[in-house]
Amino acid sequence: MKILLLHQYFLEEDDPGGSRWNEMTKTWTSQGHEVTVIAGMMHYNGLSKREEYKKKYFVKKKQGKVNVYRTHVSESYNNGFIGRLWGYFSFMFSSLWAGLFKIEGKFDAVIVTSPPLFVGGSGYLISRLKRMPMIFEIRDLWPESAIDTGVLTNKWIIKLAYWFEAFIYKKARLINVLTPAFYKTLNEKKKVSKEKLVMIPNAADFSLSDEILESFDRELFRKEHSLDGHFVITYVGAHGVANHLDQILEAGKKLEDTNVLFLLIGQGMEKERLKEKAVQLNVKNVIFLDPVPKKEVFKYILASEMGASVLKKVDTFKTVYSNKSFDYFSCKKPILMAIDGVSRELVKDAKAGTYVEPENTEEYNRIIRTYLNDPMRLKEEGENGYRYAKLNFDREVLAQQYLEAIKKIVD
Repeated sequence: MKILLLHQYFLEEDDPGGSRWNEMTKTWTSQGHEVTVIAGMMHYNGLSKREEYKKKYFVKKKQGKVNVYRTHVSESYNNGFIGRLWGYFSFMFSSLWAGLFKIEGKFDAVIVTSPPLFVGGSGYLISRLKRMPMIFEIRDLWPESAIDTGVLTNKWIIKLAYWFEAFIYKKARLINVLTPAFYKTLNEKKKVSKEKLVMIPNAADFSLSDEILESFDRELFRKEHSLDGHFVITYVGAHGVANHLDQILEAGKKLEDTNVLFLLIGQGMEKERLKEKAVQLNVKNVIFLDPVPKKEVFKYILASEMGASVLKKVDTFKTVYSNKSFDYFSCKKPILMAIDGVSRELVKDAKAGTYVEPENTEEYNRIIRTYLNDPMRLKEEGENGYRYAKLNFDREVLAQQYLEAIKKIVD
């Protein structure tokens, strides 16, 4: 098949971390399918464009076997709400132009992954004008998540967003959701028919974790990175408003009489403020690290005792799976799950960690202390998570399921 993907945050080859779609497209092209991606020129945590994109609107690249067209995103993207909104709209317009006039040839389907929601507009027009079905993917319920976190407050923009959301759901031939809660919300609350819905969730990357495990010297890595003698809890991900990592600082302060060490790996708009707050509170057992390549991320996770999944305490986040939970699973690490709802249920079903109420410092303190002198529990829960993810969230298996779902609407 020939597939066109619209994904504003599709990572560069040398970007730190990992992405569901970078891995998915790699799997598909390795099977002989042709994938072209229209992606943005701004990283979701970046402050400016790379030099290679300065004063350019379109750049064609090759990432492995995947064709990638980088298109313009306004550099106001990280300058508050209005800047972020214009960043979304600028990509909507530039991706539409690229899809209609820069990319030649026919495709079997166009996949649009959201957020941002507004890229659905360019996906819809490309699908109509190039006469192919549109698959719309929901990685996060929007506008609900933006409303609950206080990012979106203008009632007229909220009204427009809800109207646009309903329009895109109506026009999509297939809608993929990443969690059971999303499926239920779309079917019951937003009245999307089950015939249009499919659930292909996030997945665990066992190929990378298994490869590293074969030769990884955990003790040496811990010594080289000053982790020896610590009970290490690693958080990998965005440092944004939605994550509310203040709760980690507060938990660290409460646990300063122990050997607990929190590693926060990533970038985001809140990171500098969090670092300043750590200094003000004199928190010495929380370390901030810059983003690192995914292979290096896995080494930090493997060198830890636990992985942490953290979000702000709002109802919308009860519907989401944390991406990094699957990396913790594949590295055999129990999860400190500070997200209620389906993520809490996931860890409970897998018997692979413990739920801690988000933003509840006393609960962080109590629960983490129960793990400190129980290495057998850490090992058992880590193994449980690995087995559960292997059965239910293997990336290659889910990539094949996605293809089968697309074929049904193409044939």
